Amino acid sequence: MRIIVVGAGIAGLSTAWALTKHGHEVVLLEQGTIPNPLAASGDYHRIIRRAYGATTGYGKAITEAYHAWDELWTDLGQSHYDARGFMCVSREEGDEAETYLDGLKAGGYAFELVEPDEAARRWPFLEPGSFRYAFVSEEGGALHCRRIATGIAEWLRANGCDVRENARVTAVDAEAGSVEIADGQVLEADRVVVTAGAWVLKLFPELAGTLTTYRTAVVYLDPPADLREAWEAAPVILDVGGGTDGYIIPPSGEGRLKFGSGLHKRKADDPNADRVAAEGEGEAIRDLFHPPMARLREYTVREVITCAYTFTDDKRFFCTQKGRALVVSACSGHGYKFGAAVGRRVAEAVQSGKGADLAAWLRAETV
Repeated sequence: MRIIVVGAGIAGLSTAWALTKHGHEVVLLEQGTIPNPLAASGDYHRIIRRAYGATTGYGKAITEAYHAWDELWTDLGQSHYDARGFMCVSREEGDEAETYLDGLKAGGYAFELVEPDEAARRWPFLEPGSFRYAFVSEEGGALHCRRIATGIAEWLRANGCDVRENARVTAVDAEAGSVEIADGQVLEADRVVVTAGAWVLKLFPELAGTLTTYRTAVVYLDPPADLREAWEAAPVILDVGGGTDGYIIPPSGEGRLKFGSGLHKRKADDPNADRVAAEGEGEAIRDLFHPPMARLREYTVREVITCAYTFTDDKRFFCTQKGRALVVSACSGHGYKFGAAVGRRVAEAVQSGKGADLAAWLRAETV
C-alpha cells in the first residue's frame, strides 16, 4: 500500500519505520525539521519507566515498549537509551509517588525502598526531613529524543521512505485518502496516518471535545558545583511527591539537568503561539521543586524549552478511524516511552483494518 504519515514526532517516525519494514510505500510529512524543536518529542531526553498506578495497565505495556525499542536499536545500529534507573520520592500519604509504588508492588516488579535519612545521604540534593521515603528501580532511564529522531529519519531515507521536511499539511480528505500541503500540492494514498501531536486539532477540529492542547515548559539547569557529581550518577526522578507533579532527568546525552512539572501548563488554542519563554519562567519551574530538593536558589537556569501536548481527560492514548485516515494521539505527556511500540501497533492496524484493536491497546485495556 501507499501510506502517508502526517507528523514526524516519535509516533510518526516509528509508524513510518514499522510500515517501511513491512514493505509499504511510505511518505512521511513533517511541518518543520526532523527533529522539530517545537514538537513534544523534540526535546533532548524523556523518561522511560515501569511505574504506573496498579489499575492503569500501562505498567505491563512497558514490556512491549522495551522490546520495540530493542528492535529499533538493532535497526539503527546503536542504542539511544541511558538505562540509569528511576526514583520516586513520597512526601504525603497517597501522593503520586505512593501510587507508583503500589503499582510496582501489585505487578511484582523489583524496587528498593530507601528510608529518608539514607536517601538524603545517597542523594545529597534531597533536603533531609522533607520527605517520607524514596524508592528506586533499575528498570528505567532516559531516552535521547533528538538522537532517536535523527537516527530514524536517516534509516527511513536509507530504506526507501520518502521523508519530506518543511512540508506542512493544511488539510486531510479522509474519505479520499489525500492530503494537501501548504504549497498547494495534493498527495494521494491508500491510507493516511495522522500523528500530528498538538497540531491534530488544526486538521480535525471536531476532536476538540476529546483532545485538549496545553502549553508547557521545562527548565534546564546547572546545579551547584558540589552537587554535580551526585546528579551525574543519579537515576531519573519520576515524581518528587506531594502535589508538585514534578519529574527530573539528570544530565544525559546532550541534555543538561532538566526539571518539569505538570503544574506548569495552560490551555493553548494555537500550539504555535506563546512558544518563547517568559522572563523568570525557568526560575518559577525550578522553585516548584522545594521541597524535597535542597538549595534550589543555587541552581542556575540555562535554558527553558516550551512544549505543546494534547491531553485526554483520563490521560490515556487515543485513536479514531475516519474514512481512509487513522488519527493517533499518543498523548497526555507520557506517550514518548511507548513510541516504538505505538509505531508497530499502528502499522498492524493499518494493515489489518482493526482500528478497534489498536484503540484498546492504546488505552492499555488489552495488554
